Amino acid sequence: MRIAISGHRGLSAATSALIDKAIREALARHAPNVTGISCLADGADQIFARAVIELGDALEVVVPAEKYRDGLPAESHAEYDELMDAASVVHRLGFLESTSESHMEASRFMLDQVDELYAVWDGRPARGYGGTADVVAEARARGVPVRVIWPEGASRD
Repeated sequence: MRIAISGHRGLSAATSALIDKAIREALARHAPNVTGISCLADGADQIFARAVIELGDALEVVVPAEKYRDGLPAESHAEYDELMDAASVVHRLGFLESTSESHMEASRFMLDQVDELYAVWDGRPARGYGGTADVVAEARARGVPVRVIWPEGASRD
């Protein structure tokens, strides 16, 4: 089973813990043959990728742009680097700058590769082009099953 992740960034510690638990429960339903695909953004992407690795499954990473890591919060760089090192495959798209367009193209690339999308999503419209709501809409338009993960008590500040 190949599963991609799209989800909110900048999550509180309490919401991150709720999402981590929910992701692990969802992944356990497919264990042990899961390949998780993530861009490793801070927030949902890194939570998902860490869970995939810790459950003993394979991680593939999609890097939207050469300068992608530079656009992530500095406090997420160590986790990004550790997860990159743990990846079994790294796909690099041909963009230089980390933009909304390169991020959406990375999401489209992931959707081409998977059986299901996990969306860590509060159900609200995207705050900018390429946000989780846009990725969910694209997945649904393609007929890719979407599992929305937004546990009770989760909040987006």
